[in-house]
Amino acid sequence: MNAITAQPITHPAAIGAPMEGGHYIGAILLPDGLYGIAKAPKALGDFADMEWGPRSPVPGALSFVDGRANTLAMAEAGSELAKRILALRIADKDDWYLPALDEIEVCYRAAKPGTNQNYMYMRSGINLHSIPPSHPYTADDPAQTAVEIFRNGSAECFEEQAWYWSSTQYANASGYAWFQHFGHGSQNGWPKDSKLRGCAVRRFKI
Repeated sequence: MNAITAQPITHPAAIGAPMEGGHYIGAILLPDGLYGIAKAPKALGDFADMEWGPRSPVPGALSFVDGRANTLAMAEAGSELAKRILALRIADKDDWYLPALDEIEVCYRAAKPGTNQNYMYMRSGINLHSIPPSHPYTADDPAQTAVEIFRNGSAECFEEQAWYWSSTQYANASGYAWFQHFGHGSQNGWPKDSKLRGCAVRRFKI
């Protein structure tokens, strides 16, 4: 099994269902198999106005899919955001992390909070680790989520006008890390000492 093979998936729960300490939000393909992603409850695992971390290189935080490994490397390099997420214990789960870029892209497709048209430039929407692998966004795909708890104003929604950090450092500019915007889906890099939002997720084998 590899990351570019299109294949169906039987989800272990409906998107948005309480599961594994949070809410089920989708699946991601890692080299050792398929994993579900649970988003932490917003009240406990969503952090505003946080720097990604030091602008010095963090070689262990370059993965587009392994957010756990990235977050551990960030914390070792001094990232307060990473340390706060790794310290979480929710529903007896203590393996929360900041999602890698392809993981947080899965979150956007499943939980887009509003109705804005999507950003259609650069790599935004390309995800070789989603099931099936996804292509760049169109203006209307993805659409606003059908899951009520993830829609604007609801308890578990992503903030529509916010940039959310991924744990993926830019490969060719170590002072930058990737983000995902939850109003229109833009994916790009931003200086790591900027203050954006961060959310905690965890994964489990499917």
